[in-house]
Amino acid sequence: MKIGLFFGSYNPIHVGHLIIANHMVEFSDLDEVWFVVTPHNPFKKKQSLLDDHHRYQLVQEATFDYPKLRPSNIEFTLPQPNYTINTLVHLFEKYPQHQFSLIMGQDNLRSFHKWKNHEEILESHELYVYPRIGDEKGVPDLLSHPKVHLIEAPIVEISATFIRKAVKENKNVRALMPERAWKYMDEMNFYK
Repeated sequence: MKIGLFFGSYNPIHVGHLIIANHMVEFSDLDEVWFVVTPHNPFKKKQSLLDDHHRYQLVQEATFDYPKLRPSNIEFTLPQPNYTINTLVHLFEKYPQHQFSLIMGQDNLRSFHKWKNHEEILESHELYVYPRIGDEKGVPDLLSHPKVHLIEAPIVEISATFIRKAVKENKNVRALMPERAWKYMDEMNFYK
């Protein structure tokens, strides 16, 4: 099976994430998309993150009605801070029957050369790239690589930062999140 790995802190997950993941699984050759909840991105400050378990639960709630979309807490057991290459090695050992690819925005492709062992990742894995608004810096060189596939997914400009700020200001963000995830966030009084 061909699995697309969609990494993120999902702090919180929102409909933009779901739209991209669903588009990838329906309009590419991927069989499933796994939302890999990252405990700690080496490029982000950890104190702004909701507890790992709660972010994973939000993803579980969000993907409940989507059989081809699955939450993954695979990185929770890996040493922190973790790097994508370590996760890929771990997944390959645990699921040798699957072929894993990465899903990323075009903006992340531009900085992909800064990732730890990026050449090794590209040697063994395909990258599925979706467009981002505000990416006026031209086309990243890697877009012509045979293992990089640009998927014309819908561009949805919703950010988790915006949602957290809006919730703190007591705004209604229900339309920006999958219903079950929003209910869980609301019941738990997250971000208030």
